[in-house]
Amino acid sequence: MESLRVTEIFYSLQGESRTVGWPTVFIRLTGCPLRCVWCDSAYAFSGGTRRTIADILSEVAAYGPRFVCVTGGEPLAQPACLELLDALVEAGYSVSLETSGSVDVSRVNPKVVKVLDLKPPGSGEEAANRYDNLAHLQPADQVKFVIRDEVDYAWARDKLKEHRLPERCEVLFSPVAGEQDPTALAERILADRLDVRFQMQLHKYLWGDRTGV
Repeated sequence: MESLRVTEIFYSLQGESRTVGWPTVFIRLTGCPLRCVWCDSAYAFSGGTRRTIADILSEVAAYGPRFVCVTGGEPLAQPACLELLDALVEAGYSVSLETSGSVDVSRVNPKVVKVLDLKPPGSGEEAANRYDNLAHLQPADQVKFVIRDEVDYAWARDKLKEHRLPERCEVLFSPVAGEQDPTALAERILADRLDVRFQMQLHKYLWGDRTGV
């Protein structure tokens, strides 16, 4: 069976996306081809421990979860992530994948909920967006914009219309912690009547900006 380099596996409350607040096992894989300026998981860029998928599944099962989230870094940077996702689905979990949107998602198990970023200019990685990934979104998936400033907001608003994203799946707008005032972002969403879901990072309010939460 394949193995992957894993930064951490931990049990916490989901801090973002549609299952926010639900107890979830997180599998954080190591490595990412991007360097977003606001990244809060840079510790996962390197290092980690190589583990077999069987070993990962054993640790996940010990928590007895309903929800499992595979995140990073960029999980799909490791090809064996696809096999891990298949194994988690086959084990009966409700599985989500947090992906930067810079890697092909066409082969992701259709039972996995994809939470796919589109990177605004303020991320420093706008050029990494793979817009062909949007064709592989399903209604249960989500597109996420992490917004740093007015320029990012205007860019994201234009992408909503250009790609008719609310017709494809749920869309999330999230402020960059400590840089984008969340109230101001919420008020802009309301003023522009955007068909998006505003979200903040619940885990940071509960435990602060640290690992393993």
